[in-house]
Amino acid sequence: MTSTKIESSRPAPEQIEHLSPVAARMMLAAFPEHIQAAFQRRAQEINYPVEAVLEMAIAGFLDREALSFVDCQPRY
Repeated sequence: MTSTKIESSRPAPEQIEHLSPVAARMMLAAFPEHIQAAFQRRAQEINYPVEAVLEMAIAGFLDREALSFVDCQPRY
């Protein structure tokens, strides 16, 4: 009898702590075009991936001192 390894569906630790590129693309697609363009421009301006810019925007909205989900401490 051979054993079959079952792949875990849990995301990798870095995906738990940060917004994934796939999730960022899905979110961006839901925004109006001018908001999508603004996120893309800002990402290019600061030389960060767009998922990092989205994460910073969300984290900063929930916790003014947060730069990412890692240090975000929402008070709501």
